[in-house]
Amino acid sequence: MKKVLLLVAVVATLGLVSCNNAQVQAEKARQDSLAEVARLDSIAKVQADSIQAAIEAAEAAAAADSLGEVAEDTAALSNQ
Repeated sequence: MKKVLLLVAVVATLGLVSCNNAQVQAEKARQDSLAEVARLDSIAKVQADSIQAAIEAAEAAAAADSLGEVAEDTAALSNQ
């Protein structure tokens, strides 16, 4: 009878240890997943900021070109 109780106690202890280990592994996987999402979000933000900066630079260049054309047209008209 003592051997049976000892066997049940050992099995119960191993069961608790394996469940606890599964919880630790699940929490670690969750933290890794959150870290990956944060990393991808950061990359997406940098890309969006880069695209926005490129758009603004293109708009500024277009405005400068338009201003240059107006200045050239004005100079041509005043020379006539």
